[in-house]
Amino acid sequence: MADRTETEKRDLAKELAAAVRGEVSFAAADRALVTMDASNYRRVPRAVVAPRDAEDVAAALRVCREHGVPVVPRGAGTSIAGQATGVGVVLDFTRHMRRIVSLDPAARTAVVQPGVILDDLRAAAGAHGLTFGPDPSTHSRCTLGGMIGNNSCGSHSVAWGTTADSVRELELLTYGGEPVRAGRGTDPTGAPTGLPPALRDGVKRLVDGELALLRTGYPDLPRRISGYALDALLPENGTDLARALTGSEGTLGVLTEATVRLVETPAARVLAVLAYPDESAAAEAAHTLLPYRPMTVEGMAADLVGDAAGLPKGGAWLFVEMGGASPGEAAARARALCRAAAADGSTDHTVVTDPVGQRALWRIREDASGAASRLPDDGGTARASGAERGGEAWPGWEDCAVPPAQLGPYLRDFRALLSQHGLRGTPYGHFGDGCIHIRIDFDLLTAPGIRRFRDFSYDLGELVVAHGGSLSGEHGDGQARAELLPKMYGPELVHVFEQFKSLWDPAAGLNPGMLIRPARLDENLRFAVLPRRPVPVEFGYPHDNGDFSAAVRRCVGVAKCRNATTAPGSTDVMCPSFRATGEEQHSTRGRARLLHEMLAGEVITDGWQSPEVRDALDLCLSCKGCRSDCPVGVDMATYKAEFLHHHYEGRLRPAAHYSMGRLPQWLHAAAPLAPALNALARTPLATVAKRLGGIAPERPIPELATETFTRWWWHRRRTTGAPHPASGRTTTATGGASGRSTTANGGTSGRTTTANGGTSARTVILWPDTFTNHLSPEVGRAAVHVLEAAGLRPLLPPTAPLRQPGGALPQPAALPRLHRPPLCCGLTYVSTGQLDQARRVMRRTVEILSPLLQDGHPLVVLEPSCAAALRTDLPELLADDPRAAQLARSVRTFAQALEELAPDWQPPRIDRPIAGQTHCHQHAVLGDAADRRLRERAGLTGSLTGGCCGLAGNFGFERGHYDVSVACAEDQLLPAVRQSTANTEILADGFSCRTQLDQLGDRRGRHLAEVLAEALGAEALWAGEPRAT
Repeated sequence: MADRTETEKRDLAKELAAAVRGEVSFAAADRALVTMDASNYRRVPRAVVAPRDAEDVAAALRVCREHGVPVVPRGAGTSIAGQATGVGVVLDFTRHMRRIVSLDPAARTAVVQPGVILDDLRAAAGAHGLTFGPDPSTHSRCTLGGMIGNNSCGSHSVAWGTTADSVRELELLTYGGEPVRAGRGTDPTGAPTGLPPALRDGVKRLVDGELALLRTGYPDLPRRISGYALDALLPENGTDLARALTGSEGTLGVLTEATVRLVETPAARVLAVLAYPDESAAAEAAHTLLPYRPMTVEGMAADLVGDAAGLPKGGAWLFVEMGGASPGEAAARARALCRAAAADGSTDHTVVTDPVGQRALWRIREDASGAASRLPDDGGTARASGAERGGEAWPGWEDCAVPPAQLGPYLRDFRALLSQHGLRGTPYGHFGDGCIHIRIDFDLLTAPGIRRFRDFSYDLGELVVAHGGSLSGEHGDGQARAELLPKMYGPELVHVFEQFKSLWDPAAGLNPGMLIRPARLDENLRFAVLPRRPVPVEFGYPHDNGDFSAAVRRCVGVAKCRNATTAPGSTDVMCPSFRATGEEQHSTRGRARLLHEMLAGEVITDGWQSPEVRDALDLCLSCKGCRSDCPVGVDMATYKAEFLHHHYEGRLRPAAHYSMGRLPQWLHAAAPLAPALNALARTPLATVAKRLGGIAPERPIPELATETFTRWWWHRRRTTGAPHPASGRTTTATGGASGRSTTANGGTSGRTTTANGGTSARTVILWPDTFTNHLSPEVGRAAVHVLEAAGLRPLLPPTAPLRQPGGALPQPAALPRLHRPPLCCGLTYVSTGQLDQARRVMRRTVEILSPLLQDGHPLVVLEPSCAAALRTDLPELLADDPRAAQLARSVRTFAQALEELAPDWQPPRIDRPIAGQTHCHQHAVLGDAADRRLRERAGLTGSLTGGCCGLAGNFGFERGHYDVSVACAEDQLLPAVRQSTANTEILADGFSCRTQLDQLGDRRGRHLAEVLAEALGAEALWAGEPRAT
C-alpha cells in the first residue's frame, strides 16, 4: 500500500511539473508553510502549486481531477475559519497572479488577478481619487481573491458595504475545468448568464424550485456572510451570479480574474474617538451614530490597548471617521457627531485632523486581532507590549454579527455566556455594522478544554440566531462555523446549499470539508500535534512560562510580517527579509510555521537538525522587529538563536560563526596589532581571510581603531586626574574618599558626597561595548564629553570582580589590564546561537557589574544592539540569577540617561534637518522616545525611517547574504539618505547602520553623541588631549 501511495505521489508530481509553468513543490518546507492559516486549524497538503496564469490553473485542475486530488485556492492565508488549509494541492496565487490587469477611472472599475494585494489596488486607485471600499485590518497583505472568497468587509463597510457589494464580474474555473464568467442578469431562458449549459440549467431549476425558501430563509442584516448567498439569484435581486459566488470560500470554482467596483474617496477625513464607560455602552450607542453618515464606527475596549496615549479617557472607544469635501467640512461633521454622542452616553472625545495622528490611532485598532490573542493575566486592562501580555486566546467565534440595533443586548448576553462557561475574551470590531470580533481563552490543548470549546460554540450559535444574527459577519464559515449552519438557516436551506455545491462540484474536489458537509469544528486543531511537555531549551521564555512550544504558537497567522509596503510615517521594522525576498519562508510567520511543524514532527521530521528550518532562519536578520511590531510579540531573533544552538550542538559550525560570532575575542587579541592588520586588509590577503572566515567577498573589512576607547579612557584618567574605575567611590581634592548618599526613601541616589559636604555629579557607568571600543572609539569619546557637559560623571567598569572587605564599599581589585578578557554583553554569541559561550561571558559581566549596580548607578550603553542584549537576552539566558534582572533594569540608552539624570540640561542648538534610521534593536526593545525629545530640544528636525539597515551585525557580512543585505538597505534607509540635502545630519547610532552607509551610500552616518559633542566644541578638546603611546 505504501509503495502504491509513493507511486501515485511521483506520478502526480511528474504530471503537475509537466503541465504547469509555475512552481510545483512537494518539498516539506513548502508544504509546512501552508498547513495553517490564521485559524485554529491545520491540514497537511500534498503539494503547493504557484500558477502563472489562468492556463496554469486549468492545467493544475486537470491533473488533480485525473488523480482524484482535491484543490484549495489560497491567498495571503489570513482567514480565521480554516478555508485556506487543505489536504490536496494548494494553489498559491500570491507569487505570480497578482497583476492589476486594468483600471478605468471613468467607469470606476478595475480588473484584477486573485493574488493582487489590497493595498496595491488602493494605491493604484488612489492616484485617481478612488479606492476599493472593503478594507480589512489585513489590507497591507490580504489578496482580492481571498476577500472575494470570504466576502470580506473591513472598517468602512458602514459606508461602502461588503466585498459582494463591490464585485461586478468574476471569471473562474470549476473543478471539472469549465470556464464561468459570472455577472449580473439572465439569458433569454431566465437563467444566470455566463454558465455552461448543464450548469446553467441545473442552477435555474434549483432556484425556480426554491423561490419561497430563498425569499424567507435569510436574516436581514448588513453583515450576513454565512452560507451561500443564493438569494442574490432571485429575480427581484437582479439574478446576480457574481454576488452569489462571492463568499463561497473556493468551494464552487477557482477564481482567475475579477472586475470590481471602485468608489470615490473623500477629499478630507477626520477621526473622532468617542469614549464610553465600557464596551456595552459603546455597543448601545453605535447604531445611533449611523444617521450622521459616518464612514466607520469601530469599537474597542481598553483591555486591548497597550498604550492609550492620544485616546480620550474611558473604558472603551468608538473610532468614527467622517469625510468631507474639505478639512473644515469633515471637522464640522465630526464635531456635530461628538455633540450628539455626548448627549447619548459618551463621556469624552477627541477629534484628530492630522493624518499622521489618525494613522497612529488606526494602527491601534488594526493590531487588535493580534493583541486580542494575548489576554491580560488578571483580566484587567493590558498595558504591555505583545511580547509581555498574558494568557493565550484563540479565534473560533471571531466575527458573529447581529442587526446593529441588537448589538448592545447581544453583547450583554454574550458576556453572560462567557462567564457561564468560565471563559474570558475582549470584544472589539465593527460596532456600526453589529459585527463583533473576539478571541477567547479556550483551552485547545486538553480533551476537557476542547469539549468546553465545542459546547460553548453550540450555545453561542443559538444565541446569535436568537438575536437575528449571522454566525459569520466577515471571515466566512470554513470549518469553524459551518457545522452550525443548520442552526442559522434550518436543514431545508442547508440542503439547498448542498444541492448548489453538487451542481458546481459533483466530485467534491474544491476545498472539501469547508462550508458544505464540513469537518467538525473541533477536528484538525493545530495545537493537537504539539508536544504536551516543554522541550528542553536555553532561554527562559518568561512570558511563555518557559515553554518553547507556547512561544512558537504565539503566531496566530495574521501575517503583519508580510506587509510589503511602508505606510507614511511608519517606523516599523518587521520583516526586512520578507520585504527583500517576498517569500513566505522568509517572513516571521513562515519561520514560526516551520518551527511549529518541527515540533509537530509530521512534515518536518528532523527536529533541531532540520535543514528546512535552518535555511528559513538563515535570512532572518535577528533585527528583533517582530518582538515589538508583531501584535502578539513573536520574537524570532530569540527563536533563531535557540535553534542554532541545538542545531550545531556538538557539530562543526559555519566559518562565520567562528569569525564573527567570536568577534569580541578576536578584536581584543588584535588590538595591539591594529595598524599592521589595517594594512593587510588592503592587500590580496584580505580575500583569503574573508574566504576562510565565511565573509562575503563584496564586503570591505572595517578598519580597526589604532587607539581603543578604553585605552583612551585610561590614558586620559592618568594624565588628567579623572576618577578611579567605577567602584562607587571617588577621590576628593583633599584625598578623602566619598561614599554613597541615601535618598529619603532609603534608596541610593547614585550621587556622592565630598568631604566638605558638597554633592558631586551623578555617576553613570559607561559600557565600553566591543564595537565602540575597537571600531568606533570616537563615539565613546563624544559620549564622555556630552555626559560631562550635562553634569554627569561617566565611569568605565573594571574588568575584574570587585572585592568588598569587611562590609566596606566595593573597591577595584586592581586597575584594568589590557590582557584581561573584555566585558561583553554576549550579542555576537547569541546571534550565532553559541549560547553556552554567551552565558559564560554574561555571567562574568553580572559578577563584575552587580556591586556597582547595587549603588544605583545606571548603565549607559551607546550601541543599541548591545543595550538590547543586556536588557533582554541576558536576563532570559540567566533566568536563574536575580542579579541579571537587576542589570537589565539598569540599562539606559545615551538619550535616556541624559533625559532621566540631567533633565535640566539644555543641549546645544544645532538647527539642522536629520535623516537616517532608528536602530532596529532600539525600536524593538528600548524605544526611541527619549531620542526624539532630545533631538527636538537640540533643534534636529525631521524623523528617522523604520526598517533595518540590512547589515544587522554579522548578518550582512556573512557569505551569501550580501544581496539581501543590500535590498534591506534599499528598502528605506538608503532612499531616505539620498533624498536628504547636503545640510542634513545623517544619524545612525548603531555601528552596523553606520558601516552599511559607509559601504553602500555616499554619506557618513554619525551617532547622536558625536553630533552633540561637535556642537559643544569637543573636537577641539580631543585635539588637545594626549594620546596613549
